[in-house]
Amino acid sequence: MTSWIRRLLPFTQWPRPSAQSLRKDAFAGITVGLVLIPQAIAYATLAGMPPVTGLYAALLPSVVGILWGSSALLAVGPVALTSLLTYAALHPLAEPESGQWVVLAIWLALYAGLIQFLLGAFRLGVIANFISNAVITGFINAAALIILLSQVPALLGLEGQDFNAALAGLQHHLADADAAWLWTLAFGLGSIALLWLQKRFAPRLPGVLVVCVVGIAVSALFGYQALGGNVVGLIPAGLPAPQWPPSLTLEQHRALWPAAAIIALISFTEAMASARTLPNPDGRLWNQNQELVGQGLAKIASGVSGAFPVSGSFSRSALNLYVGATSGWSALFAALCTLVCLLFFTGYLQHLPRAVLAAIIIVPVLNLIQPKAFVHLFRTSRDDGVVAVATFVATLVAVPYLHWGVLTGFLLAMVFFLYRRAHPRLIELGLDPAGTLRDRTLNGLPPIAPGVLALRLDASLTYITAPLMDRFIRERLQKETDLRVILICASAVNDMDATGADTLSQLHQDLRRRGIRLALSGVKKQVRDRLAHIGLLQRLGDDNLFVNNREAIVALKAKAPEQD
Repeated sequence: MTSWIRRLLPFTQWPRPSAQSLRKDAFAGITVGLVLIPQAIAYATLAGMPPVTGLYAALLPSVVGILWGSSALLAVGPVALTSLLTYAALHPLAEPESGQWVVLAIWLALYAGLIQFLLGAFRLGVIANFISNAVITGFINAAALIILLSQVPALLGLEGQDFNAALAGLQHHLADADAAWLWTLAFGLGSIALLWLQKRFAPRLPGVLVVCVVGIAVSALFGYQALGGNVVGLIPAGLPAPQWPPSLTLEQHRALWPAAAIIALISFTEAMASARTLPNPDGRLWNQNQELVGQGLAKIASGVSGAFPVSGSFSRSALNLYVGATSGWSALFAALCTLVCLLFFTGYLQHLPRAVLAAIIIVPVLNLIQPKAFVHLFRTSRDDGVVAVATFVATLVAVPYLHWGVLTGFLLAMVFFLYRRAHPRLIELGLDPAGTLRDRTLNGLPPIAPGVLALRLDASLTYITAPLMDRFIRERLQKETDLRVILICASAVNDMDATGADTLSQLHQDLRRRGIRLALSGVKKQVRDRLAHIGLLQRLGDDNLFVNNREAIVALKAKAPEQD
């Protein structure tokens, strides 16, 4: 019963906090919370949502995520990548910041959260590993570029229906040099400069908060909004009222399901990368299935709060660790900051220029663009490099349907995976002077003994690989009529399916009729059990079964004169 309760309520495993640890967590939580508030508003605008929904997404979801997750330091809330995926998914269906858009975003959060929760509850977290690092690399780099381009108009005061329209409006602003545009330019470029200087010379300071406070103060003091500047506007105070969203049509639900699946996988992969790199100060081991449950419940909590999908934030999690957090209590203190802001300080946020929000989005996203990652992939594996580039290009071409980029990379990665499995390394072995077996063709080695063909398959013996091995042996039999022994060094064969077992059994019968022995060495238990089940072990006999290659070499060399 105790283990069941711990699984249902994982936060009961938290160690009892001390006064000293609470002080550290309070400082860390407040620091992260002061960064989280402006970031949440910024990422809400990136998702096409009303700014206040960013605060909703930073409140209850962050609490649920830390209580039911497995990482003590993972900061859950609005993030740039998930917000962009939300915008891309809803762009063809509604108008940003409209009532219909908000309803769709809520359902998207519920669906993505449900998918993650079910994967974790049924211990299927391994499915997230199907999205390879190459796909993630290509997608994140493309997504970061899309985010940057999407924020340039707001950063430079070039609002338009698309990026081309915004650039066309630049000529007008340059000609008129109106005050609002000059102020917007100053807010945007100045914020980027301040954030860069803070990161370079004062990394301990909450630069995002400093930029926002300065932006709000200057905007209010000089009447930026009255000049025509674009500001956040009035943000309603108070807590979100949890409620079930209005219903949608079946077509709308169907349109959300593919995007929800992509958000569930991509956001969890992002959170998983963060959780793996973060130590758990309380000693708990990170569990991907439990983290899926926590991330899923956090998304559901965000949807019920009237907000959009959330995820684990690497930047805020790293800050959490950097400022000395010791447990999940730091996330609760960060949520407390959001709560206080919603209750008492939303009025101060209405003067915040949207150009400042654009800068808050752009600066951390710049770190996501890593051309060297593509070079590394090509050097490590050409296939992975191709997958990353294909994902990158497909994501850019598929705008706003970004999930097609992920699907393209996933399918291409599966094609390469199956191709590699269908063309395993199958080599003939020769006897090295040191007494070991190595690639005979590559090293110019003699056979083990006259009339002996030794080969090794570096893969499981399955319906894909068994025909390749069978054909290899039969082709050699046609070329070399003096073969008397076929030795399969099976130490690299980790598994065998029914086709592999039947192929081996049929090969044994054919060889036996021709007076040729079939011998096996280094057979692993799971393969041995399969061969015993079909009776092949008994038919081979102990004389043709060797514990390892060395035993096979000694036995076959000893019988070589008899075969001559």
